[in-house]
Amino acid sequence: MDIRAIVMGLAFALMWSSAFTSARIIVAAAPPLTALGLRFLISGVIGITIALILGQTWRLTRAQWRATIVFGVCQNALYLGLNFVAMQTIEASLAAIIASTVPLLVGLISWAFLGERLGKIGIFGLFAGLAGVVIIMGARLQGGMDLYGVSLCAIAVFALAFATLSVRGAASGGNFLMVVGLQMIVGAVLVGTVGLATESLLIDWSWQLVAAFAYTTLIPGLAATLVWFLLVERIGATRAATFHFLNPFFGVAIAAMLLGEALRLGDLIGVLVIMGGILAVQLSRQGRI
Repeated sequence: MDIRAIVMGLAFALMWSSAFTSARIIVAAAPPLTALGLRFLISGVIGITIALILGQTWRLTRAQWRATIVFGVCQNALYLGLNFVAMQTIEASLAAIIASTVPLLVGLISWAFLGERLGKIGIFGLFAGLAGVVIIMGARLQGGMDLYGVSLCAIAVFALAFATLSVRGAASGGNFLMVVGLQMIVGAVLVGTVGLATESLLIDWSWQLVAAFAYTTLIPGLAATLVWFLLVERIGATRAATFHFLNPFFGVAIAAMLLGEALRLGDLIGVLVIMGGILAVQLSRQGRI
């Protein structure tokens, strides 16, 4: 793995993890699904426009069209939609921790049901990561976490894991930015329609809301997705997924710095265990341990 890939991976992990904090600010002041639908629409239009300027086309490969639809539905509509709704009642750090278990879930399903080989260290990492989640949940239950919000985040994790396992070849064939933009449009149609039909358009305007919305639209919404596809193209999906081990730490740290969310001892221990588990699983899937 070269220096450029490492920088791209670190940038992706930081941008991806920061999305939970900015989303928390948005849903505290605006209807979550309507706001998310608008974010998808803006990100999608920007992405498609830039793609056309760069000479990219609508002529995607079959795998890319499949990725566009599956990720548009599972990642944008279900995963992000459910997380936005959940963060009305749970902290951004908890949502980030739950979301960071996607690589563990993908590794578990691949090993248990899809015949993927996983070394002893990888298997240990799976169960260690899950144990880290249990540690965090145990500490949070004592603090009175909202189980409905947690349930939505859990469903969201399964939706993203399904998308990850279902799609292959999304990063091949060029037209990266076009694929990203079209995914956003799919999410905008689905989430925006539900939001407009079910939510009241009551918005508590502030500069924090505007800044969080602009940041979420451009950085986690567009830039992080593009960096991820480019990283997968450069080093492969399995090696790229190694960088997910940083997400629990970044997610908790950013929420603590910007939102003042408490850093509990149980959270810190659980985060370290999850990080170690994710890293062990990904390295084992690469055949390195």
